[in-house]
Amino acid sequence: MSRRVPRSRAPLALALGAALTAPLTLSAPASTVGQYTVSALKFTVQAGGRTCTVDADLYRPAGVDRAHPAPAVISTNGFGGSKSDGSTDAIGKAFAARGYVSLIYSGLGFGASGCLISLDDPRIDGEAASRLIDFLGGKRAADNGTMADFVTLDGPGDPRVGMVGGSYGGAIQLATAAVDHRVDALVPLITWNDLAYSLAPNNTAAGRGIPGAFKWLWTNGFYLIGEGQPLTAPNLDPSRINSVACLHFVSRACDTVRTLNSGSYPPDATTELLGYARSVSPASYLSRVEAPTLLVQGQADSLFNLNEATATYKTLRAQGTTTKMIWQSWGHSGGMTSPAAGELNLSQGNLETSYVGRRILSWFDRYLRKRNIDTGPAFAYYRDWISDTRHTYGTSDRLPVLSQRLYLSGDGKLVDDRRKVARGIRTYTNGLTPTSHSENSLAETAGVPDPAPYDTKGTYLGWTSAPLARTTDLVGAPRATLRVVSPEAQRTQNSGNAADKLVLFAKLYDVAPDGSKTLVHRLVAPVRVADVTKGFTVTLPGIVHRYQKGHRLQFVIAASDDAYFGNRGIKPVTVVSATRDTGVLELPVLGG
Repeated sequence: MSRRVPRSRAPLALALGAALTAPLTLSAPASTVGQYTVSALKFTVQAGGRTCTVDADLYRPAGVDRAHPAPAVISTNGFGGSKSDGSTDAIGKAFAARGYVSLIYSGLGFGASGCLISLDDPRIDGEAASRLIDFLGGKRAADNGTMADFVTLDGPGDPRVGMVGGSYGGAIQLATAAVDHRVDALVPLITWNDLAYSLAPNNTAAGRGIPGAFKWLWTNGFYLIGEGQPLTAPNLDPSRINSVACLHFVSRACDTVRTLNSGSYPPDATTELLGYARSVSPASYLSRVEAPTLLVQGQADSLFNLNEATATYKTLRAQGTTTKMIWQSWGHSGGMTSPAAGELNLSQGNLETSYVGRRILSWFDRYLRKRNIDTGPAFAYYRDWISDTRHTYGTSDRLPVLSQRLYLSGDGKLVDDRRKVARGIRTYTNGLTPTSHSENSLAETAGVPDPAPYDTKGTYLGWTSAPLARTTDLVGAPRATLRVVSPEAQRTQNSGNAADKLVLFAKLYDVAPDGSKTLVHRLVAPVRVADVTKGFTVTLPGIVHRYQKGHRLQFVIAASDDAYFGNRGIKPVTVVSATRDTGVLELPVLGG
């Protein structure tokens, strides 16, 4: 079935899962409007040993035919969405309005598509998307016999095709490109590099192989959306039913969530948890991704923070894959429903007039239309302290570096010279319930108020700098090198259960002259310490933040955070400072 649609004010929205994010739309300016037809199609595909039905819409611009082919764009929904929600089908409309053949589909396990939810597994979701590329390349028909002989080809059965989308609709791009090298360009927005890190982050290299602190609010929110689908989508395709113990996910996904919620991580369970989470993550298959990739990650995002995109960027660049990266303002934790002025705001139709929007258009112009145009700098970052929307993005041909060191003094000060460190011993302890708050992870999407971040006296330690003599801009991920003493943690850390190891939370505040504090984007760095008898390094989430003259930096390690699972049992922690042996905080100061 086809219908002709006028290309007037065609919206564009990221595929971000309507259940967790508000729809965002982007309209094309009148100068680019026209007409296109939309055809509802079904595809029966083999994926991961199962037969799945994929529900899709094909958007075909007017005037595009076999004699006048056009490149194609594929997109799918965010978690909990479908091809029909306001934040998915708008992508098809927008790119059809710009002359691209667009194929928009419901991901496996969502909308009217069949099979289980398999977390963008390249062996399942990637293979299913590859069958859609077969269709665009003229190698197969839709179930109703429809063929696509109007897509630009690079060779027999090889369509010129790009992918765009956000979150769950971002990772599927990398999964698809890993199994099908016909993909020509990717634009993943606000997505993950390693689900093991996303769901149970451990922000220290010394903790590799050990699950970090379970991000229980985010994880269980997504899990309940997936398992609760019969409430929102009755009469599900039988291929979407697994078992009573795991209704709609593949079994290993349910096992992973149950292990995380148990709060107990014995060796076998830990190996399975980390192994499965990483197997469905770009971190495990980026070596097979060859398509030019424009990464767009949000600064306000505690689900998939800037470090995730940075890890993907570094891997792709190191192997020679063409890659650039943008740190925009909004992400899962804020700004999605009302982006800052001049930011990509899909409800206002500013694709051509926003920085990120222009970069996306240029990316596809270069790699899908083969136009010899500039695709922008290697790295760009939004600066919320710039009021002129024409200049809110800073740019660089390389990633930020750590350029300034501060030392943790025994008197609670952050000092700029090791010789200024005062000898001191300071201690905190945790309670049986969380005593620090960073965020309610679902506040943005649920529309509920979120209390300001706080730490309870006696359950954290802080080190505060002198008032800054000049305005200081941080761009990148701060890093702290620490050594702590915890006899109780030392006693339990070799129990054979990783849950018995010490957990702490590192973070960086901005303290104003009046004493008020800001936790930048409410971001924290959970750490599960592998061995408290040894020092360890903590990489904090990346930030872009201006510390005004007269403000102070405060580095904090806290015993708990109510958005995460924390310590099992009471584990007092002592930090000893001396001139030759103290903690070090390294900062990515611009021009430092």
